[in-house]
Amino acid sequence: MFLQINHIQKKYKDKLVIQDVSFGLEAHQTLSILGKSGCGKSTLLKIIAGIEEQNKGDVFLNEKNISNINSNERNIVYLFQEPLLFPNLNVFENIAFGLRIRKLASADVEQKVEQMLESLELKDHDKKMPHQISGGQKQRVAFGRALIINPPLILLDEPFSSLDVETRATMQQLYKTIAKKFNITALFVTHDLKEALLMGDKISYMDKGLLEIFDSKKDFIEADKTGVKSEIEFWNNL
Repeated sequence: MFLQINHIQKKYKDKLVIQDVSFGLEAHQTLSILGKSGCGKSTLLKIIAGIEEQNKGDVFLNEKNISNINSNERNIVYLFQEPLLFPNLNVFENIAFGLRIRKLASADVEQKVEQMLESLELKDHDKKMPHQISGGQKQRVAFGRALIINPPLILLDEPFSSLDVETRATMQQLYKTIAKKFNITALFVTHDLKEALLMGDKISYMDKGLLEIFDSKKDFIEADKTGVKSEIEFWNNL
């Protein structure tokens, strides 16, 4: 397994936020993690990223134990709900940032960023500042900045939840396209049933600090705990 999580546990004082989570994910797959607020899904992502420290358990990436490695040395990208762009840099330079600090030659930076702008349909916005573009465009820039450094793993913490319905649907389709194009390995956290089904190659459900990964979308849909059957029944009864 490219990503292997072994018996992760996390407590805040006396509260057990993550009880005992273990799972594996193959390279170039996206795992959807569905769960309600407070179930522990964001905490799990932060532990994998190295932002939070677990009380027990280990995180392996590409067969290397990274549990005790600082977050800035893990080369894992964490994308939040808000794009968090650099307000003083234009679209081009926001995307180029990771390449600049790695001291790539200017010609290489130019080529890579131009290709990324094309992939994200941002070619006409490269000179604009963050305050001059829409929410969906800002999220695309955040994706570009993350992808251009070719990280081994991307952690997406409800990245589209602040977008309107139409923009969210557009971003979901864009993610599917770029995930395939750039061979992304990712965990995608959401509280939206349809989004979990759409975004994940594999689907899981988290509740009260426990994570269950389903063998198929059919199993996920048929499980009472996920709420898919009750939602289908609701729409059928309208």
